[in-house]
Amino acid sequence: MDLPRQLSDLIGADAVLTAPADIAPYLTDHRRLYRGTAAAVVLPRSTEQVAQVVAFCNAARIGVVPQGGNTGYVGGATPLEAASIVLALGRMNRIRTVDAANFALVAEAGCTLAAVQDAALAADRLFPMSLGSAGSCQIGGNLATNAGGTAVLRYGMMRELTYGLEAVLADGSVITQLSPLAKDNTGYDLTGLLIGSEGTLGVITAACLKLFARPRATATAWVAIPSPAAALELLGRLRTASDGQLVTLELVPDTALALVLQHIETARDPGLRSSPWYLLVELASSGTRDPVELLTQLLAAAGDAGLVLDAAIATSDAQREDFWRLRESVPEAQRHAGGSLKHDVSVPVASLPRFIEAGAALVHQFAPEGFLVAYGHAGDGNLHFNVNQRPGTDATAFTSREAPLRRAVHDLVAQFGGSFSAEHGIGRLKVEELRRYAPPAELAAMHRIKQALDPHGILNPGKVL
Repeated sequence: MDLPRQLSDLIGADAVLTAPADIAPYLTDHRRLYRGTAAAVVLPRSTEQVAQVVAFCNAARIGVVPQGGNTGYVGGATPLEAASIVLALGRMNRIRTVDAANFALVAEAGCTLAAVQDAALAADRLFPMSLGSAGSCQIGGNLATNAGGTAVLRYGMMRELTYGLEAVLADGSVITQLSPLAKDNTGYDLTGLLIGSEGTLGVITAACLKLFARPRATATAWVAIPSPAAALELLGRLRTASDGQLVTLELVPDTALALVLQHIETARDPGLRSSPWYLLVELASSGTRDPVELLTQLLAAAGDAGLVLDAAIATSDAQREDFWRLRESVPEAQRHAGGSLKHDVSVPVASLPRFIEAGAALVHQFAPEGFLVAYGHAGDGNLHFNVNQRPGTDATAFTSREAPLRRAVHDLVAQFGGSFSAEHGIGRLKVEELRRYAPPAELAAMHRIKQALDPHGILNPGKVL
């Protein structure tokens, strides 16, 4: 079978890449954990072309690996088999409609998150999904992984931010649910099923996304706190008193701040007293209530109660950007600092302090060459529970700790009723973890759904299940 020629006959030679240099960027994941092979990379320009390609591959039993911006952390968009194709959706990058009256827009899967945010702002609206990779990650990938980010506390994950989808199923048929309906109980929730399925049940080609009132004012603070328990208490106070204005509450340990200040040239010391823990807090208002005044009052009261040791509220856009850079540069700083063992976990918010304490003991026990860098979305219970190698320790010994530490951390997460994959998905990296931790009845149901929608197993083979 001359697969590239047949694909070229379907949708045009300019949409099919086969030269090794051309396809190489599509065969390696963002973290360089996986390197795959593929017969071709296909670049469709329309849903019709996606449907043609998928139907052809289904008939020929050829694997199809959907790929967006390729910014994922678990190898979910990296092909496994040389006989498969990568279906890269970057050319499908139109904002089809912006419906300000219905607070909605329809974007194709290849639109970057930043492009969607900009289209919303141009209509005096907000699309609130916030990720550090906004300029390169694509909406299709955000949907396929049910992306989270720093604004989940107020707005929810991608599943909550989506009215409906357009998607191509394994047989090439197209489902279209792109109406901005807040209420629609006509049958099964296919949109909810496809979001988070990582391209294993269908190829998302477009989405109707929810927009919100554009904030007129924000208040951003960098806050020194004595402990995660204080963060939890402060979270309760802010949620109770802020009248829905609380958008972000990010937990950053002193170890992470030190790495950022050491390795990120543009990072600025916030100038607060030394503390073991810090928070990035942001309130936003689309009304008339001043969030700066409100946050000032709330932090002052928290200081009187011993929950806040020191705080600085941004007085300019530049200072706000400085505060955000401290938080968003943590992953980059960790890369500069050397080896890192990563865990993307979540536990019920009220359990965070106890989980961090117990997890720190596990790090000391299972990875003595490392130190804990536990940071992230404390407002929704999602921590990036990472461990960096201590300077001067043996790299081979440190790396050998990964598997036993992962098992110990994930077992602890399970004891707390949490999740070993909070926002990055399963992909290739966590297939065995899903088999270990998913309740048997749920896992069996997932297999039946996969068999029903993709009986030949062509969609993103080897991922999730």
